[in-house]
Amino acid sequence: MARYTGPVCRLCRREGEKLFLKGEKCSKVKCPITVHMSKKKGITPGQHGDSRKKLSEYGLQLRQKQKAKRIYGVMETQFKNYFVEAERIKGITGENLLRLLELRLDNVVYRLGYGRSRTEARQVVRHNHITVNGEKVNIPSYIVKVGDVVAVKSKSMDFQRFKDILEVTESRAVPEWLSADHARLTGTIAARPARDQIDTQVNETLIVELYSK
Repeated sequence: MARYTGPVCRLCRREGEKLFLKGEKCSKVKCPITVHMSKKKGITPGQHGDSRKKLSEYGLQLRQKQKAKRIYGVMETQFKNYFVEAERIKGITGENLLRLLELRLDNVVYRLGYGRSRTEARQVVRHNHITVNGEKVNIPSYIVKVGDVVAVKSKSMDFQRFKDILEVTESRAVPEWLSADHARLTGTIAARPARDQIDTQVNETLIVELYSK
């Protein structure tokens, strides 16, 4: 599947805010978006035209969809498929959409702290370092279920890579819907994530409105 491989700071600049696509590194390094804002106060980075013309309703909806896609690292067709599934599931469509994105295996690995960013977590999954309920799973988009146990493979636990990762992510808060055991590099899906347990700054209602047209 095609995937964006260019500079991630360009994506943050386009959305006019930090998306933390590099994980904790974005908090410590002064990225171009911060420098730009300090030089041009009052102008949102990547949105110079907005200082002269406000975004239309469609434009606002599109930006929220693009932001969600970039945060979770999914492409257009895949994102649309998640929306279709979210509509099919009982409940609020927007919340269902975010819940599906949160339950992706690569996102769960990131939330547990076994990847410094979602990109690294996706790589960890693809490189066969992760098991679900004791079985190797190397598909980043795999949707986990309540009760599933996600773990770093026993042969990979002593890799220096994971020691380096944990040094960076040990202070990261694990969401309430996950139960983590960093000593064993495992985590359990304790519950389906509620909307107030998902800290992604996305207005899912606008995304629903966009696809409902």
